[in-house]
Parts: sequence; structure tokens; C-alpha cells
Amino acid sequence: MTLEATDMSVLRLQSTSGRSPATSESPDLAELARSTDTRFILTVFTTLSGKPCAKLVPVESVDELQTEGVGFAGYAAGTIGQVPKDPDLVAVPDASSFTPIPFVREGLALVHCDPHVEGEPWPFAPRVILKSALAEAARTGLTIKVGTEIEYFLVQRDEHGALHTADRLDTSLRPCYDARDVTRMYDHLTSISAAMNRLGWGNYANDHEDGNGQFEQNFRYADALTTADRVVTLRYLLSVLAEQRGMTATFMPKPFADRTGSGMHMHLSLWRGETPAFPDAADPRGLGLSETAYAFIAGILEHASALQGVIAPTVNSYKRTGATTTSSGATWSPRHATYGGNDRTHYLRVPDSNRVELRGGDGSANPYLATAATVAAGLDGIERRLDPGAPGVGGSSDILPMTLLHAMDALEADPVVVGALDAAGPGVADYFASLKREEFFQWHNTVTPWEIDSYLTAF
Repeated sequence: MTLEATDMSVLRLQSTSGRSPATSESPDLAELARSTDTRFILTVFTTLSGKPCAKLVPVESVDELQTEGVGFAGYAAGTIGQVPKDPDLVAVPDASSFTPIPFVREGLALVHCDPHVEGEPWPFAPRVILKSALAEAARTGLTIKVGTEIEYFLVQRDEHGALHTADRLDTSLRPCYDARDVTRMYDHLTSISAAMNRLGWGNYANDHEDGNGQFEQNFRYADALTTADRVVTLRYLLSVLAEQRGMTATFMPKPFADRTGSGMHMHLSLWRGETPAFPDAADPRGLGLSETAYAFIAGILEHASALQGVIAPTVNSYKRTGATTTSSGATWSPRHATYGGNDRTHYLRVPDSNRVELRGGDGSANPYLATAATVAAGLDGIERRLDPGAPGVGGSSDILPMTLLHAMDALEADPVVVGALDAAGPGVADYFASLKREEFFQWHNTVTPWEIDSYLTAF
């Protein structure tokens, strides 16, 4: 559940495992493909809902891919702001994100792409939105580094369609960190760990989480865009490699009503060049933070209700944050927008003076949108010099939205979070909120087994 203490040394990323070190020249995609014995490249982008989309491009066409991109029917891809009559969505590869993945299929690699339409970056594309938000942040002289915790369940369906954990022996009331449960999933966990380390991500821990069948595998922090790319890549790897072993890896926030939900905790730090902007040993509040850090925290807290609509963007998300108990005795999900020290009951935890951990997000969040909105909220706090008050203090106004519908109301009323989604062009926030309202009412209009059990003969 914890992120390893932040190594404050400068990250040196491998060019074939994420963002390459800043240089005046972009890496050559064709050379990267040929030097790694790549035969096919997945050209990946996500929709607003987080679906990974791709075409499989043979290496013989890599030069064309690099110069022209590859076309998609955007409406067919899903929630990315297009209708059937719209022009092609052209995925333009970012060669610095080129990632060989031969452990999935020999000769396979993937590259993250920025969708364009008629030669211009498409403002409804999540990666384009994050890049626009980070460009705005760079104008303040600050850069953002992010570490993300990926929690997930390994499940299977039985012959009746019922969902259960893939490991039928994983049944204890307090399974968190259980050495036996970890060992039974050794082959899966070590294959993912080896993949991350082969890519240079720095996997440092793999553990059983608080719910039966729930796991987490950590990798080191990086710049915000690299980490978002890696979250998308890791979800893909977890899904594909679990399927190869007859399991389903699900990032659904709350697949089991009586168990802990799956979060996507984000560890955030601000930097001025190579100097961290958060630590201040003279902090009178006792957390070792600078006034910049406190203003960043205050911005996130002020916009928390709207932010939840982005970092917890599904109907199911609010089964997680609304939970009052689980079979293990704790939910590990915040219900109030508070902050404090090394205390996991808070919305924002301060584990040390180098970073803050945002605990409100979950496994359904699109990492590009989640990062863009969180950064915008924090930077608004810095710009306005907001004060979060004393650590651990909260009141009735800090209660997080109870449903996705409440979160959309808050989002649409918050110009900062709206501005983050509209960072690359107007209309995205309205489109996103409309999609999510439709999702809520589709669920609301569904008669559930609970209703049948509760009302069929009640009157």
C-alpha cells in the first residue's frame, strides 16, 4: 500500500522504456524498432473512458508510420469526441515512448500516440490534454513528477457467470501481505515484475492487497507524462499476461461489495529544474513542507469534489469511496477531502516531505486526465496562495461526492477542472460530463437483483 521513499536523484530513463532524457533531437522510431528486433508495433492511444486502442503496424511500414501516423475511425474507437461523419483520427507516434514487449509476443513493441485530426492535435485525446496541461504548468517554472500505485483483482467467472477470485484458496479475512497468497501467484507476479524491470521502470515491490484476490505492483516515479504512459502500458500487460494464465485482471474500483476497492493512488512532487519544491525543514506545521507544497495541497482540496469526477469516473467508483466497512475491517478509501501526515485515512497523505499522495482516485481513472486535472487543481492553489489549514482538520464541507451524478454537478461548476479537461480545446469537459451523466442514468434505469430481493414481496 505504500510507495517506496522517493529517491530524489535525477531520473535517467532508458530511451526504449519511456521518455528519453531531454535532447534537441527526437529518437528515430525506425531505428529503435530495427535495433530491438521488433516485427510489429502497437500504435496505442486511449479514449476518454480509458480504453486502449491500437493498430498493429508491421516494421516494414515503420517509416510511413513515423512520418504520416496511422488512421482510425474515431467514432468507432469510442469516447473520443467524434461522430460517424468526422474525418479520420490519425495516431502520431511519440518515438520516445517506444516500448519493446517481447514477453507478450516475440517481436512485439508498442508506442504511445497523440491523435490528430486534419493535421492538428485532437483536443478530445487524453494524452493531448495532459501534454497541454503540462505545457501550462511549465510556464510557472515548475515540473511535475508522479508515481502511481496500480491495484487490481485477479478473477474468473464460473459456469454460472458468478465472479470469484482466480485463486480459490485466497479466502482469509485478513489477506493483506499474506506470504502464502503471494507465493501461489508467484508465476504471474514475477512475470510482471520481470517485464517492468526489463523495461527499466524499477519495480521494487509486489504484494497482496487488502481484498481477497487483490494485488499491487509498484514502479518508480518519473515525469508526469512518462508515468501516465506506463500506467496505460502496465494495465495492458497485466490484462494480457493474466489472460494467458486463464485469469482476468480487473481494475474495476469495486468488483466485490464486501471487499476493499482498487485505488489508483498518485504520488506527486513539484520541481524547479532539478531542485525539489516541496521540502522545508523549517515548516512550523511539522510535516517538513514548503509553503508551495501547502498551497498545492490546498488547491487539490478546494477542487476535490470536481476532481473526483475525473479520478473516480464511474458509477462503481462511488461504491468504493462510499463504503463504510469491508470484510477486513477497513475500506482504505477516503470519504472526506482532508490532508495529514503519514495517515492513510486522509484524501491527501503526506508520507514524507518530498511528495503528497492523492488517495481519492481509483482503477477506472484515465491516467492522462487524472494527472491533468490534479495538476491544474494544485497549481490553482499555488497561484492563489491558498492555505489548507491545519493538518487533519475537516468539516461538513469536505465530504466527497456520494455518486457519479453528484461528481458531475461539481465538475461542471468548477472552472479549474473544466479548464484542465479543455486544456487542448473547448468542449471536452461538457462532452465528458454528458457521457458520465448518461452512464449514471443507464445504471439508474437498470433493475438490480438487490431491488428484486428487497421489494418483490415487500408491499
